[in-house]
Amino acid sequence: MSITTQEENGLSILRITGQLKKSELDAVQAATAKDFIADPKLKLKLLIIVEDFKGWEADVDWSDMSFYFEYGEKIAKIALVADPKRETELMMFIGSGIRPAPMKFFPPDKIEQAREWLG
Repeated sequence: MSITTQEENGLSILRITGQLKKSELDAVQAATAKDFIADPKLKLKLLIIVEDFKGWEADVDWSDMSFYFEYGEKIAKIALVADPKRETELMMFIGSGIRPAPMKFFPPDKIEQAREWLG
């Protein structure tokens, strides 16, 4: 599995390894949507850790933005930890520059600073 999730001290952690599959991202978004529906006041601080990234699954439609439009304001802050060579494409993929939430990139050796930044 290329995506795993966990909760830790009020922080949602999304770990992506290898190739990102659309079906796995859809499953994570569906579970998160249920959390938002169950608790309308919920705001997430999200730590995304990308390791050994092999790109995105080919031959699928990645253009579905419905989760972003429906729940984008529910994301309070996003820290992305990844190889600096992948910074531009990964920040673009997660919506840097269009999301209202503050977003910041950190290299893998700065994961503790990412956690601190998220608060």
